[in-house]
Amino acid sequence: MPTRPLPAWPLLWLFGPFLLWWALGLSDSMWIPAAGVMAYQLVSRGHVQAPRGFGVWLLLMVWITFATLRVASGGDLIGGLYRLALYYSLTVIFLYVYNARTTLTVRRVTGILTLWFITLVIGGYLGIFFPAAEFTTPMSKVIPGGLLQNPMIHDMVVRPLSQFDDGYNQFEPRPNVPFLYTNNWGNVYSMLLPLVAVYMLEVRGTRRYWYVLALFPISAVPALLTLNRGMFLGIGLTIVYVAVRLALQRHYKAIVGVLGLGLVGLVLYNVLPVAERMNNRLPPEGNSTTTRLSLYEQALALVPGSPIFGYGAPQPPANPFEAPVGTQGYIWMLLVSFGPMAVVLFVAFFLVALSKVFRRHDALGMALSSVLMVGLVEHVYYGLLPHGLAVMLPVAALAFRGEEEIAPPTGQGAVQPIERPSAASSAAL
Repeated sequence: MPTRPLPAWPLLWLFGPFLLWWALGLSDSMWIPAAGVMAYQLVSRGHVQAPRGFGVWLLLMVWITFATLRVASGGDLIGGLYRLALYYSLTVIFLYVYNARTTLTVRRVTGILTLWFITLVIGGYLGIFFPAAEFTTPMSKVIPGGLLQNPMIHDMVVRPLSQFDDGYNQFEPRPNVPFLYTNNWGNVYSMLLPLVAVYMLEVRGTRRYWYVLALFPISAVPALLTLNRGMFLGIGLTIVYVAVRLALQRHYKAIVGVLGLGLVGLVLYNVLPVAERMNNRLPPEGNSTTTRLSLYEQALALVPGSPIFGYGAPQPPANPFEAPVGTQGYIWMLLVSFGPMAVVLFVAFFLVALSKVFRRHDALGMALSSVLMVGLVEHVYYGLLPHGLAVMLPVAALAFRGEEEIAPPTGQGAVQPIERPSAASSAAL
């Protein structure tokens, strides 16, 4: 008896109306109910499959669970249980994408993530046009007043449209909608770019192709005004990596397209007040880079005190005016909260996923591998939970499906392999 196909709508309804979830105050917790729906679909259908290498991720989940449950502080326990719920939810999303082969095709997954990309662009322009705006979401009326005193929960239900660098007497607004922080915006944006490019190629020959193509220059304006140096590094890595891969294959027309997009970004960088604002963020003393380096040093210094399971949560900094130790980069959060072994398991899992697509010569393989590489680079200075992992884990699921499963369709609007075509089919978004 054939296995019932998993529906695509749970993933679509998670990412598609993300701006609505953000406005309601639900976007930071929506992963949990969405994963509950996906888990129900997986269990009711039965025959849940997992790829080889998934045991590394499961071991990481066990490790994180044990470390979290060792937390004694009430405030840390609230945050720890929330993070634990996010980890389990994202794990379910990974399994759902991996198992929904007939419904969540490459075209469907990249199309859904392109909708999320559009949400980022809309949110970015909201931050540009209304930088000082802030509103209280409906969720604030539901959450008990005592919980609203928790800084993390407060930030989830009171929504500013921009983040200001007032810590160093600089007041340039930096778009952050639909996330808590501007760095979340930059992290997700830089990893979604290659996937949007894949979707654009998937719909080539249709009117939708031109709409998606227009997203690149349109999105560059809020992206540049986030002043995200880490995002610039990630995008630069993607451009260089893809250009080198295309050059090795002598695919010169594609190189021109990639470098053309980079040139558009360079022109906008000089037209917009990016350089001036960037210089304002880097005063001679007391800048954010110095603070980050101090927190990284403190994170390393904490390891000998609890080298196995870490401390279960980020720790107070030496300077009470700085962020907690273990919050300015995902690798440092893993190191401080769960110990060095958690870092090893995390990196190992995504390196295994990367190995599945690194040798592919088609556009999809290059896009997936670039997303995973950028994620591994940016996890040194960006927090990935939950938004960055919400990109990396579906991409890893596509990578683990194998070349036969994830190769794009042939015909009009397909991402054509450079070496040989594929016969796999995909549904339209």
